[in-house]
Amino acid sequence: MQHTSSTTRPDLTDMRPDDWVARYLPDSWGPYARLCRLDRPVGTWLTLLPCIAALIQAAGGWPDVWRLLIFSFGALLMRGVGCCFNDIFDRDFDHQVERTRFRPLTSGQLSLRNALIFVFVQLMIGALLLLAINEFSRWLALLLVPFIVVYPLCKRFTHWPQAVLGIAFNWGMLMAWSDTQNALPLAAIAMWLGAVTWQIAYDAIYGYIDMEDDLKLGLKSAAIRFGDQGKQWLGGFYAVTMVLWLWAGYAMGMSWAYFVVMAAIGMHLAWQIKQFDPQRRELGLPLFRANMTVGVLLVVAALGGTLL
Repeated sequence: MQHTSSTTRPDLTDMRPDDWVARYLPDSWGPYARLCRLDRPVGTWLTLLPCIAALIQAAGGWPDVWRLLIFSFGALLMRGVGCCFNDIFDRDFDHQVERTRFRPLTSGQLSLRNALIFVFVQLMIGALLLLAINEFSRWLALLLVPFIVVYPLCKRFTHWPQAVLGIAFNWGMLMAWSDTQNALPLAAIAMWLGAVTWQIAYDAIYGYIDMEDDLKLGLKSAAIRFGDQGKQWLGGFYAVTMVLWLWAGYAMGMSWAYFVVMAAIGMHLAWQIKQFDPQRRELGLPLFRANMTVGVLLVVAALGGTLL
């Protein structure tokens, strides 16, 4: 697999030919690892870290280790399943998009039949995890599946696929509360909604990478909706995130440490908006990855708010 580069435009492809998958996995395994994005774990961490924060808040401190392991494995699986569905539905578009043209399905490295079998296996493993959580959480898990399946189709008819993605990939926060306390308090829902608006914004930043290609293909995204007013839209969504997280922390009775860390999160989000430039697509990936810092700080805030 060779990637072309240009002296006038950056290479925006998201498949690297020299990563750990290429170096260490058998050639026959590589397409499956890339299909479920094992080669790019940042998405899994962005799914898992808010869930860990919710587990801590629901437990009022350190969460049960077994529950932490189950939710971590669940985040890895569900993120992988979501990415597989995304590539299956978008296989006829991806070869026309600069960032995605080397993905396994669209480049012919993997057949549709094998991809579907791989998804089925992941779903069966995920079903086994349901045995480790309570009945309330099992029903919530089943409600999640339609969001994961429909997300890739949303870009065909709405500018808000990122909203569906945010709902789905942060669903574990709700399940963390339902499995720990067998309840969903309003403050927990507010934390989840804050994570949804956070993801709408940071995934829109990522979406600017594809904006030119999406417009040519007639697809929609939040980035296209925001256009040159991206800073204002991002600022609005990040502001809503902060309001929801601050209110939720107050409603949960978080200690002063939670709000100190929230101030750091607010400054980091403001820095992202300052750095963002809708005309510089190459900034999309590093700014997207910068949200790992937000996820880690969210966990620190939960720990500080419950233990100090």
